[in-house]
Amino acid sequence: MKKQSKDQMLEFAEKLGVPVFEQIANLTVLQFNYVRIIDLLPEMLIMMRSLVAKEAFSFRREPITVIKNGLLFSFQNVFNDGQENVADLPGNLQQERSHVRITPLHMTSEVHFAKQSHIKQISIIIEMTYLSRFLGKDQPQFSYLFDADSTFWIEEFMSPEIASIVDQMLNNSHNVSFPDLFYSMKALELLYFLFNNLSRRESVSHQQVTRDEISKVYEVRNAMAASLDCALPISELVKISGMNELKLRKVFTQVFGKGLYTYFQYMRMEEAARLLREERLSVSETGYRLGFSNLSYFGRLFEEHKGMKPKKWSSQTP
Repeated sequence: MKKQSKDQMLEFAEKLGVPVFEQIANLTVLQFNYVRIIDLLPEMLIMMRSLVAKEAFSFRREPITVIKNGLLFSFQNVFNDGQENVADLPGNLQQERSHVRITPLHMTSEVHFAKQSHIKQISIIIEMTYLSRFLGKDQPQFSYLFDADSTFWIEEFMSPEIASIVDQMLNNSHNVSFPDLFYSMKALELLYFLFNNLSRRESVSHQQVTRDEISKVYEVRNAMAASLDCALPISELVKISGMNELKLRKVFTQVFGKGLYTYFQYMRMEEAARLLREERLSVSETGYRLGFSNLSYFGRLFEEHKGMKPKKWSSQTP
C-alpha cells in the first residue's frame, strides 16, 4: 500500500489533536515505518500507522475538532508490520499488549512513548449520529458512549475476530478497486466486533471520570499485572488508587469492563496462553509460574477462558 507523504501525515495529525508543528523539533525521535490515512470526513477518518520512538517522547493531545461530536476508537498493537526483526531497529523494542481504547473527541490526554517503544495502531474517529444509525435500535444499551458532554475512558481486550479484520485491512488491500468503500466497510466491521465485546461487559452505572482517576486505575491494573503469581490484597489496591474501595471498584469496572478479581484472572489466563505458545513452557511450568499449586484447577480455569485444555492450546499453531 502506498504511504502518505510526511506533510500529509503531519496535516492529518493536527486534525487528530496532535500539536505537531509545536513539537516539530522533537519529532525526529520518532521513526515512522508506515502511515496510511483514509479521509472519509465529515463522518469518519481512519489512520493506520507504525512507528518506533527512539527516545522517550510525550505530548498533550488536544480535543479533536474536525468532527464536532464524535468518538475515537484506537486499536493498539493489533498487527505485525514486519518491522520486529529489521536489522537497523534495536532488538529490545517494547510494545503494549493488544487492546482497544475508546474516548470522546473532546477529551484531552497525555500521550507518552517510552524509549524504544514500538507503536502499531489503527485509529478511527467517527461522528456520533453517523455511528448511531448503524447501531439502530441497539444504540440505547451503549448510551454512555453517546453523551456528547460525557468524559470517559474505555479499554477493551482484543478479540480474534478483530485481529482477522485488521489483517485484511493491512495485507489484502493492495489491489482494491474502491479503497474508500473497502476501508469504510472494514472499519465498520471492526466496530461491529468491538460493540459485540462491549455488550458482554459487566454492568456498571457509568459516571464522569477525571484524568487522575483514569491514571490511578491504570496504576492499579499495572500493579496487578506485575504480580500475576499472587493476587494483591484489596487494601493495597485501594492504597495505590487513593480512592475508597467502592469508588475503585466502580471506576475500574467502568474502564476495563471487568471487576478487579475477574480482570486479574483474565490477565493470568492471557499470560498463560502466551507462555504456553510463545515461551513453549510446559503446562506445569506455566501453572506454577502463575502461582497455581493445584494444576487441575489451573487447567479448568484455562479451559473456561480459552475453550480448550492448556496442552491442546500449546500444541496448536497460532
